[in-house]
Amino acid sequence: MTRRHLTFVCEGATLVGTLDIGAASGSSGLLLVSGGNELRSGAWNGQAQLAARLADAGFPVFRYDRRGVGDSNGENPTFRHSRPDIAAAAQAFLAAAPHLTHIVAFGNCDAAAALMLFAQGLPINALVLANPWTIDGESAPDAMPAAAIRSRYLAKLTNPREIWRLLTGGVNLAKLAKGLRSAAAPSAAPAGLVSEMQAALDRFTGPVQILLATGDRTAQMFADAWDPADPRITRIDSHSHSFSDDTSREWLFARLVAALTPEPPARP
Repeated sequence: MTRRHLTFVCEGATLVGTLDIGAASGSSGLLLVSGGNELRSGAWNGQAQLAARLADAGFPVFRYDRRGVGDSNGENPTFRHSRPDIAAAAQAFLAAAPHLTHIVAFGNCDAAAALMLFAQGLPINALVLANPWTIDGESAPDAMPAAAIRSRYLAKLTNPREIWRLLTGGVNLAKLAKGLRSAAAPSAAPAGLVSEMQAALDRFTGPVQILLATGDRTAQMFADAWDPADPRITRIDSHSHSFSDDTSREWLFARLVAALTPEPPARP
């Protein structure tokens, strides 16, 4: 596997990207879009490790720091205004690996939201979206969403120790009643950012996978605001937002390989 760092321009700013490519390189590649203010290497170097593994499997991977983040200069536009960064990165990927004919874009958290909003019209053929961000801002609200509260209380009700605490008076009943009222609250109708994401994703013509870690708060907020019957959603029982545990890491890798592997041509 070869790792090469390169620069490219986005609206006057110089951005830095990294291309990982294996000795046997196929025609499908992954554009890895970082979430938040995360560096292209990812938390605990996780994205760099994922890129190297995919490259060794025959899929080139391009990672980059958007404007104002990491090694890239300029002013950080936040995910809401990152379309130019994604577009410039996709073009830089194609310039660095001109043999590619199929680009899959992967993003976690607000990078997934950005891809939902902006992928249509860019040289991106498919999307893998993990734990998409649904709050119209940079920080999560203090209040826990109803879906997260329901998940929490369901776990308690299946725990014999918690049931024993309830029966022996070890539970604050007023607090419990308040929690149950919040858990029973109906999900709010999609509005703002979520509505924009839905409309933009409806315009995207390529395959889409939505990956949710069921114990992750961001994923729970997304599930609370999105159509639960959406067939594009796949879930894993994990609390890891970044799929950092061994089981989640293998699960994510398998989903990305599946998205990057071209389907065999239909028989005439």
